Amino acid sequence: MDASDSPAADAPDAAGPAGRSPGPATGPATGPADGPARDHDRDRDPDGMLAEQLLRLTRRLHRIQSRQLEPIGITPAQFRLLRTVASYDAAPRMADLAQRLDVVPRAVTTLVDALEASGRVRRAPDPDSRRVVRIRITDEGRATLRSLRNARRAAAEEILAPLTAEQREVLGGLLSALVDGMPERHC
Repeated sequence: MDASDSPAADAPDAAGPAGRSPGPATGPATGPADGPARDHDRDRDPDGMLAEQLLRLTRRLHRIQSRQLEPIGITPAQFRLLRTVASYDAAPRMADLAQRLDVVPRAVTTLVDALEASGRVRRAPDPDSRRVVRIRITDEGRATLRSLRNARRAAAEEILAPLTAEQREVLGGLLSALVDGMPERHC
């Protein structure tokens, strides 16, 4: 673990649960970055602080996952696309992938180009329409997915290491509530 991935590197201070430091009412300030002004900001905008913590955690997870995926020669975005292609029963169209990933079609084209160059997917004509191109995962792509799943588990384990099994279960429930409660976005 490098310094940028340590829990202290992602924490603004020695904060307790939900990023709240003890503050002046329950304990002394530990330095110029702590103290009444910082505690006052947290009290005024706890949802903003929570959002900031989620963003920092997401960036940290992305860094860890990128480090795990680098030896395999694939980016997190390519992994996500490969996983999505594999989730379809029949080979999806580029438009299907863009919609499922909630990205613009051009982004899918770039990812498919890279995955096709590495032999992990291939473009195939649609049997019913000459204008439609389907994306098929190759045997190399399936083998890569198996390796990637192991890397993903290692990244998750690294980031979740400070939590007990019970805390992980609670976190999973909270994240599910947030994800399931999100309104659908349409491009």
